[in-house]
Amino acid sequence: MLMPRPRLALLVLGLVAASVWAQTAPPIKPGLWEIQTGRDVDGKKAPDPGDRLKNLPPAQRAQIEAMMKQRGVALSNDGSATVKICLSADSLAHGGWQGSDRSDHAQNERCKSEVTERNGSTWKWHAACTDPEVVSDGVAEFTNGESYTVHLTNVTKAQGMPRTTQMSIAAKWLGASCGDLKPAGAKP
Repeated sequence: MLMPRPRLALLVLGLVAASVWAQTAPPIKPGLWEIQTGRDVDGKKAPDPGDRLKNLPPAQRAQIEAMMKQRGVALSNDGSATVKICLSADSLAHGGWQGSDRSDHAQNERCKSEVTERNGSTWKWHAACTDPEVVSDGVAEFTNGESYTVHLTNVTKAQGMPRTTQMSIAAKWLGASCGDLKPAGAKP
């Protein structure tokens, strides 16, 4: 099944930072968050993530959107790289703000990560993963409890050639209530 790019960017972020933040909640509020993502591949802006979804048959698009909503992510209606995600205190403590669930032990075994800096507002890390092979450096800046950004550089090999992907996430807190959106990482 095709995975929409906003979720894919969050998933990759979670994969490469898999063991870095185990049991450490970031200094942000639980609740409903709006996440804007951006991605450049080898210095060129990647296509709008919504383009793939809007070209799918309506039934398949509805199925993907329902699956995402069960996992705490709602896609924007305009096809942009904006999603809404519900982050409970538990999902924050287990990496939900990165779009991953720390209960996936195989994921942790594929990645070796180290924190290179962690202070109140800046977290930096370096990770090397296998299957897929990715070397990554990232920085999360927590402006305050209601705003954060993440910048991530991944280097992979595609057909034997290095490929560099730059990803950015800008997140803002919308409120304590998530409405009918389940927390990220909640069991469907």
